[in-house]
Amino acid sequence: MTAQKLYWDSAYEIVLALMEAYPDAELESIGLEELNRRILSLPGFADDAALVNNGILNSILREWYEEIGG
Repeated sequence: MTAQKLYWDSAYEIVLALMEAYPDAELESIGLEELNRRILSLPGFADDAALVNNGILNSILREWYEEIGG
């Protein structure tokens, strides 16, 4: 199965991929730089790394918290 292509504007899909790749992640200890590295390493991530900003990363992190019930 080919991984779905992920782009910065697909926060929910990125969160699902992060949850699969890092099921035991402690979100409180993940800073924005670490989050960015983890996203860029996801299979299927296809967007330009230079397009990210803190707003996008914070949005993804907030969505991840909500998805795990944090």
